[in-house]
Amino acid sequence: MKFPHDFIFGAASASYQVEGAWDEDGKGMSNWDDFVRIPGKTFEGTTGDVAIDHYHRYKEDIKLMAEMGLESYRFSISWPRILPEGTGTINQKGIDFYNNLIDECLKYGIVPFVTLYHWDLPLVLEQQGGWTNKATIDAFVNYADICFKAFGDRVKHFITFNETIVFCGHGYLHGAHPPGIENDPKKYFQATHNVFVAHARAILAYKALKQYGEIGITHVFNPAFPVDDKAENAFAARHANEFDTHWYYDPILKGHYPEYVLDLLEERHMTPVWDQQELDDLATAAPYNDFIGLNYYQPKRVEKITEDNIPLDVKHNRQSATGAPGQPSFDHVYRSVKMPDKVYTKWAWEISPQGLLDGLFMLKKRYGDVKLYITENGLGDEDPIIDGEICDIPRINYIKVHLQALKEAIKQGINIKGYYAWSVIDLLSWLNGYKKQYGFIYVDHKHNLDRKKKVSFYWYKKIIQSRGEEL
Repeated sequence: MKFPHDFIFGAASASYQVEGAWDEDGKGMSNWDDFVRIPGKTFEGTTGDVAIDHYHRYKEDIKLMAEMGLESYRFSISWPRILPEGTGTINQKGIDFYNNLIDECLKYGIVPFVTLYHWDLPLVLEQQGGWTNKATIDAFVNYADICFKAFGDRVKHFITFNETIVFCGHGYLHGAHPPGIENDPKKYFQATHNVFVAHARAILAYKALKQYGEIGITHVFNPAFPVDDKAENAFAARHANEFDTHWYYDPILKGHYPEYVLDLLEERHMTPVWDQQELDDLATAAPYNDFIGLNYYQPKRVEKITEDNIPLDVKHNRQSATGAPGQPSFDHVYRSVKMPDKVYTKWAWEISPQGLLDGLFMLKKRYGDVKLYITENGLGDEDPIIDGEICDIPRINYIKVHLQALKEAIKQGINIKGYYAWSVIDLLSWLNGYKKQYGFIYVDHKHNLDRKKKVSFYWYKKIIQSRGEEL
């Protein structure tokens, strides 16, 4: 079996992680430009000031993507590069950069798949309350509309937001991302709601322009499964899925929030501040959401917290914000568990293509035949260099088994239309600096940021050429 002719093979990146040029050509400060300057927030104090200098080397990078046979490049636009103050005057040089980037992709027949928000909020807006401030909703819709009008003649695939659970969870519960607030679930749920309203209104604005492309959102896909067949752990999995999946997917696909979570938020006095217009907009926009992007790296194995397994208090910091199991939920109902019979990466992320397959069927059962893209999936590793070659064989094996799972999912009727490996090139891995590598293309930080093709580069090229027939 080959992947269908309309299945897209791509790879992804994000503006802050690759561009650099943090203060060039009129770009404004982002929340991340500010946050990384706080001592201890990132590994070895790394910043995105230069990153991998994609801003100046995008032609070289896209040429390599073309050589790999990449059918699509998912990248994000830096909001403060377009609107340095978040609102107000448009920075034409920012528009020019993304126009050039898009045109360079199209020159090689690479489909641009654009994410509008991949965590780099204009600092001015962050200082005014960020995603807890309703004004940020209007600012985002204005920014999105500018992007639709500037790029929508050539870009036919837009993602509004990337991983709301991460930038809100790390931002307002764990203190590991901007604005660095810990243990404030009231602000966390308010921020998520405001993001969903911004998404809904951006979708309605896009559809009003009649550009005849598609628009959706990308979520973390981290399906929860009980560690055993005990009823209490089955409850823990349900609780985890309600709060970490249904809370994020229901307002997008159903146009309303899950009752289970709403009831508990009301009981705990954590219900977001909203008005009827906002709730109506969620409902109105839901049928116009064209797809969901899934960022899948691992499932979550969970057990209910009881008197016998109360976890030690986990200090929220960069070291604990790794995504590895062992963390209690914000409300201490359950905790994630590392299981002895599972396989894990060096960062203790479980490698489970079966978890992806099982999770996809969970999604289909709840939401029906939704169009899906895998917008991120890949292996973070420290790649060995042997005789000058970057021998990232574990990455090949990781992507191979997940593509095999997707092939099986498609065979069984799951509507998956593309796969975007994370990442196209080694990049700044947020809190992990450059230590954690994901790319098909190596970047030599000791020698002029030189690019070099890894073993996985050639492997993925063959997969694309054969449409995965030999998987």
